[in-house]
Amino acid sequence: MLTLVVGGFLGSGKTTTIINTGKYLVDKGHKVAIIVNEIGEIGIDGDIINKFGFDTKEITNGCICCSLKMGLRSTVITLFNSYNPDVLIIEPTGIAFPNVIKREVELMDLGEGAEIAPLVTLIDGSRFKHLLKEMKHFSTRQIEDAEILAINKIDLMDNIQIPIIEESVQQLNKKAKVIRISANNTDEKFYRFMDMILPEDMLNGFPDIKIQEMKPKEMGNSSLAAASGISLVSKKEMEFIKDEQETENSIDASGVATYAAEYTIKDRTGIDRAKMIAKEIMANIKTEVMEHSPEFIGHIKMFLDSDADTVKMNVTAYFEEPQLELIETGKNENLKLKILSAISNMEKDELVRIVDTFSTDAFKRYGIEIEKLEAHHEHEHSHHH
Repeated sequence: MLTLVVGGFLGSGKTTTIINTGKYLVDKGHKVAIIVNEIGEIGIDGDIINKFGFDTKEITNGCICCSLKMGLRSTVITLFNSYNPDVLIIEPTGIAFPNVIKREVELMDLGEGAEIAPLVTLIDGSRFKHLLKEMKHFSTRQIEDAEILAINKIDLMDNIQIPIIEESVQQLNKKAKVIRISANNTDEKFYRFMDMILPEDMLNGFPDIKIQEMKPKEMGNSSLAAASGISLVSKKEMEFIKDEQETENSIDASGVATYAAEYTIKDRTGIDRAKMIAKEIMANIKTEVMEHSPEFIGHIKMFLDSDADTVKMNVTAYFEEPQLELIETGKNENLKLKILSAISNMEKDELVRIVDTFSTDAFKRYGIEIEKLEAHHEHEHSHHH
């Protein structure tokens, strides 16, 4: 089994990249499993990935690198034993340090033929300078840890900017390979990206068992070292232990307030009305958030069901217009509104108040009743209502 960890800050395109990578591998005849870790207790991206027919097991609730120590391990081992995928893709939350997740998988020691792909961090080129400005320490740490840095959303960037950003990214991490991709388009660049992260035998679609058995023994590079039971350099170990304490608080370190909420929509509603409500909620939340954090970077992601199909809205920075797209789900039985928010330099209770107020207000204005679902907490300490 090959494990691939795709990290990157909130809104850098991880889910899109993972879905396209999954499709690519499935087309080549591989069995793929995806683990999504979302901030908050509500799995949103898991729903989206499921709509593409992949097998996802969500681990939600907070930070994959601390409260989920058991969570990640048991999820990976269960998937490994029951489903036995050829490729396991893990998407840590955008405010985790992905190298910690990768180290954890290495320490699981999944035996013969278990490989770990180079650690990929996506960088949203269109927000690069804003990200460095708002969250310098945090985003540089994510960049420094990566083995492959994929500059995403180049379709949204000014051509003159691209080489400049590539250069600055490479300066921050001299060892990593830097490539440019546009996760929305599976084009030449995307295939080059696949070639870079996947082992030779996977690209051809028929794994040659021989190679696989040779690999962990023959190759001394660190990503395979763990698979073959060679422990990594002890200096690294020391750093890792030091990092551990730091990582426990990666969410605090990021200075990002996060809040996930889910509501049941009591009345049926058509798609046009759903679009209007979604736009209104999103515009209001964004405006109000900017009162508190004028140059915010982060993610507000919303899914609003109508009788048929679902409206998805997305905004990842103060200077962006919220994007609306339609997810074709066919007929929806129980209508829900789900919002996932993560905002730089902001207090959590303000964020909670803003999201709850504007979500309920918009529906009220249309005479539609909605009811907030209380999230099921796994840990006692997260009961702060």
